[in-house]
Amino acid sequence: MPAVARRQSDLRVCFFGDSFTVGVGDPSGVGWVGRVAAAARAHGHDLTAYNLGVRRDTSLDLSSRWLGEARGRLKDGDLFAVVFAFGINDVDVQLGLRRVPRDRSLSLLADMLAGARAVRWPALVIGPPSVLDRETSERAADLAAGMEQVCTSRGVPFVDVTAKLGADPIWRQEVAAGDAFHPSTRGYAQLATLIAPPILQWLTELLRGRRNVMCPGD
Repeated sequence: MPAVARRQSDLRVCFFGDSFTVGVGDPSGVGWVGRVAAAARAHGHDLTAYNLGVRRDTSLDLSSRWLGEARGRLKDGDLFAVVFAFGINDVDVQLGLRRVPRDRSLSLLADMLAGARAVRWPALVIGPPSVLDRETSERAADLAAGMEQVCTSRGVPFVDVTAKLGADPIWRQEVAAGDAFHPSTRGYAQLATLIAPPILQWLTELLRGRRNVMCPGD
């Protein structure tokens, strides 16, 4: 008898974040989420990617909305997961005060990861990018270090992009030519090249783990 082809798993992932997740500044409208989703599908994953970025969102904003928005989307598929990408708005200083204190940002991240774990949605976290202002980028790098510690202690993958983007000439050129925060098309392509490999590895491991659970000995 001919072998029966295995049906691809219906994989659904919510991407939560801020203007960088939306892709502000990219005239193509693709941003990094669209590029990563295209790479995942080219890799053979039947991925539905929900872009749930909101401009100016901080960790406080994300923590209040993410679960309800995800529940309305992560259904009817085979495997669900969430990606959190935030931080640059947390470290933004207004009237001499940081929008979200560092400890509060990390506590909210821990709460979001606990919430995802409670509903059995695997999570991955992406740190904030660098921007034109040096002090803001330094605060972003410091926050990213704390976020990585929170993720490592919980066995959650973390993608640190701050330093690499700060040293990337294309990213720096496009951010400087834009609004001092957001790049254009090539800059988002550079960001996607940093994010896509760990996300593809993560998705592959999630699918492999699901097959091992569903089909032991297969």
